[in-house]
Amino acid sequence: MKFGPVALAAAEGAILAHSVRVGDRRLRKGTVLEAEDLAALHAAGHDEVIAARPDAGDILEDAAAARLADALVPDPAAAGVRLSVPFTGRVNVLSEGAGVAVLDVDALQTLNRVNPMITIATVPQYQQMAAGGMVATIKIISYAVPEEDIEKAASHAQAALRVMAPVVRSAGLIVTNIPGGPDNTKGIRAMTDRVTALGLDMADLREVPHDVTGLADGLQALGGDVAMILTGSATSDIDDVAPAAVRAAGGHVDRFGMPVDPGNLLFLGGLAGRSVIGLPGCARSPALNGADWVLSRVVCGLEPSADDIAGMGVGGLLKEIPTRPQPRAGRSR
Repeated sequence: MKFGPVALAAAEGAILAHSVRVGDRRLRKGTVLEAEDLAALHAAGHDEVIAARPDAGDILEDAAAARLADALVPDPAAAGVRLSVPFTGRVNVLSEGAGVAVLDVDALQTLNRVNPMITIATVPQYQQMAAGGMVATIKIISYAVPEEDIEKAASHAQAALRVMAPVVRSAGLIVTNIPGGPDNTKGIRAMTDRVTALGLDMADLREVPHDVTGLADGLQALGGDVAMILTGSATSDIDDVAPAAVRAAGGHVDRFGMPVDPGNLLFLGGLAGRSVIGLPGCARSPALNGADWVLSRVVCGLEPSADDIAGMGVGGLLKEIPTRPQPRAGRSR
């Protein structure tokens, strides 16, 4: 593609690079100049314009973005997304419903290395999505790019993104009470909102004493496809009340602790064929925390392994929260 000043006499078919006012109207950038436009420019005193002129073998921005989008998402319905109509070299990929973004990161990185003018930007891997949320945006930066580069980029990114919808339909929450402990109302509301945002029903809610026997009995009776535990006192060890109760009920604990803050004190296990999530105290707040990362993946059938959770530390939130101002602020060495 050639870019720069073009005499009006040679500008027919060129792409206007910058908007220009001519009389009482405005020629917008991106306009493919026709004889009528050139006459208006001449009448307004212009001898030349800044324009882009595609070379043989180039493909215009909208067509390029559409072709790349079709490669990335060949079946939008199956991928749980919809594609916007191309505009100014851009196609947006939007989630059809609640779920988790699943990306072929290596393929997308390779696509972005083909030509700096051919780009895709996405949410992070496993980002929780809501209906209408933007999963990715494809943008052709220049007015035209070599068609062979689009074909190369498309070949690297076949079906490289999708949104996994929830594979379960309900959750159960069990809360432990401690005399003089926190009011559970806020925590219950925050967890109910999280479940609802994922398109699930809160099938069961139980409050039990904060002891191994009461919690184990409650877990065995709890309804829902996923079990969540919110304790009145933070779980401090893998042998603390909540993990011990999961084992006492016949279940297992696969991971205690995660390198995500807020969210360190989460644990993950299973009981009677369903996942059990021991929630950290920060789950009482609606603010994003490590429990959101785990819950959204579990309900979408992408339960994280111990290694997956260990890998969440880099980029692991590290956010201060209003109820715990500057907890990490100690004396400098």
